[in-house]
Amino acid sequence: MTCWTMRVHLTRQDTNMRRAISPVERLSITLRYLATGMSFSSVHFKYLCGKSTVHGIIKQTCAAIWMVLKERVMPEHTESMWLSKAAGFLDKTNFPNCLGALDGKHIQLHKPPFSGTRFYNFKKFFSTVLLALVDSNFCFTVIEVGGYGSSSDSNLLQQSAFGRRLHEGSLHIPPSIALPGTVEPAMPYVFVGDEAFALSPNIMRPYPQRNLTLVKRVFNYRLSRARRVVECAFGILASKWRIFHTAMHVSVDTAELIVKCACVLHNLIRLQDERIESDMLTNPFPALQHQPYHSARQSMMVRDQFAAYFLSPEGSVPWQLESV
Repeated sequence: MTCWTMRVHLTRQDTNMRRAISPVERLSITLRYLATGMSFSSVHFKYLCGKSTVHGIIKQTCAAIWMVLKERVMPEHTESMWLSKAAGFLDKTNFPNCLGALDGKHIQLHKPPFSGTRFYNFKKFFSTVLLALVDSNFCFTVIEVGGYGSSSDSNLLQQSAFGRRLHEGSLHIPPSIALPGTVEPAMPYVFVGDEAFALSPNIMRPYPQRNLTLVKRVFNYRLSRARRVVECAFGILASKWRIFHTAMHVSVDTAELIVKCACVLHNLIRLQDERIESDMLTNPFPALQHQPYHSARQSMMVRDQFAAYFLSPEGSVPWQLESV
């Protein structure tokens, strides 16, 4: 069904002026561009198509791939799906009540026209930002693309649809539950991120690197073990699709489609690899608006309770004191 739907979206009719490029050729051109990072000129010589034709093919094919695959590999999450994500994090990273790891990746661009310094980031190049939530299998759960490179990850999260739904409580996050091996207190399910994100009851960030006690050092170590999955996912994405190793010479809208397409293809490959392993074993954002923050005291209490749990007999792991 997916192949047939893709063919429908990519089929074009012959005209008196040109031969229609087949869906297979369109897909081949797009995948070659994503996988190698070739310029439009190189693709033009490789496939004997005009540069503007190549640009149009890549843009249309990326849009079709995103539209066809999004609901299959990046669906809207229900409470039971979130619980499955939490079980994966507990099993693979020893972090309980964790639903995902958050981070932003700068996607390098040539300077968009008339953009001033909005896309100029602290790394000294022009970029748009991929803000991603990743699960323990290195799959993208939620992505937001198109933010200004000059914006911080925290601001981008606040402006994003995911951030607004998190603030409104409409993400179907499971209710609070006691950590494994304990009976109280009930702890919320959380997302983990780095220092760029603001602390809240549902977003855990490390303690500041000043005057850290043993409890705080252990917490930072345990959080980093859970958070590194998003860094690994970005590394896998860039290794598979080398378009991310070069500056994209396209509009911001086209870059957004390219990134979305690469992310759903990344998920498709990860899920297919997971099935194979299982078989073998078994046989643009709106203007920033102020939103009220959660109580800082409540957020710090949640983090402190996680930190205390990681040093308790129920929550500790044997190697943690050697790693901090």
